Amino acid sequence: MFNKLVGNEHIKQTLHHLVSKGRVPNSLLFAGDDGIGKRQFALELAMAFICIGPKDGEACDVCPACRRTSIFSFPKPDDRDAHKKVIFSHHPDVGTVIPYNRNILVDAVRHLESEAYFRPYESPARFFIIDDADKMNDPAANALLKTLEEPPSTTHIFLITSRPESLLPTIRSRCQTIRFGPIDDQQIEDFLVDERAFTRDEARLAARLSRGSIGRAVSINVEQFRVRRDMMFAVVANVIDIGDRAGLLRISEEMNDAKNKDRFEGNLEILESLIHDVWTLIVSGDVTRIVNTDVADKLERLAQNAQGADFPTWLASIDKMRENFAVNINRKISADALFVGMTA
Repeated sequence: MFNKLVGNEHIKQTLHHLVSKGRVPNSLLFAGDDGIGKRQFALELAMAFICIGPKDGEACDVCPACRRTSIFSFPKPDDRDAHKKVIFSHHPDVGTVIPYNRNILVDAVRHLESEAYFRPYESPARFFIIDDADKMNDPAANALLKTLEEPPSTTHIFLITSRPESLLPTIRSRCQTIRFGPIDDQQIEDFLVDERAFTRDEARLAARLSRGSIGRAVSINVEQFRVRRDMMFAVVANVIDIGDRAGLLRISEEMNDAKNKDRFEGNLEILESLIHDVWTLIVSGDVTRIVNTDVADKLERLAQNAQGADFPTWLASIDKMRENFAVNINRKISADALFVGMTA
């Protein structure tokens, strides 16, 4: 049932056991970092009930019911009315609720509540997946509580979140929590080579950059990443080797030009990873612990010259800058201040 999914083997065993014993809870909370497969696990669990040709108690993944389960037609991001309803897959017993902008609308949760009390159309049970469940505001969460307190026996609700602590305690207490861990780098690397036609070198780098998230790894364009990393590497090299503020301000301007402005936050993450790597090499000297292993020789050279660098302050400044994005700060001015501060 879960063989095609990568990682979290203990969760596969747990869910397989629950299915085989007929003890799948009506409310499950799938918690873990973004991109590690929580939603896909939920869909596979639904398929175990919906499959019309199960083999050894597991979904076949090829029958019409299985194929329809995972096919959704999602609305456009700006279609508010469409986000007020449960979005059903091509199977009428599998639906999902997704956020509109940064919030799950209370109307969508109320629609889920009404749909939850309908008997299944084709299958033994109905399944509802709430994506980014932490984006429910208090009215939406309270609307869900009644259904969680007295769920129909033929309805299962799966909440997906990377921030379980942001959910109301009353929501968490009514769900059995399944906690997902980061996926092993080697498993991600092998998946990218076998299933996504990455070269081995590309896959190794993407796996290290993914921080255990297969979704993040798949989305990485390694060639583009390396171009962006060269720009951020120039920042670190400038601060450590030269201290040329004029050069840093030119890089700041490049980060904010029309070509790069949409990548600003991602470029900050790249800068952060390079700073971490140099610091790691100074502290441990262990190349296997860094992310950007393909440029390890360049990072080692910087580490040799960076004994007095204030890495904690640099990283704290980047974190503070990221927090300020919520209040629409001027990114060019903030980048200028960051780079100048790094040379102080």
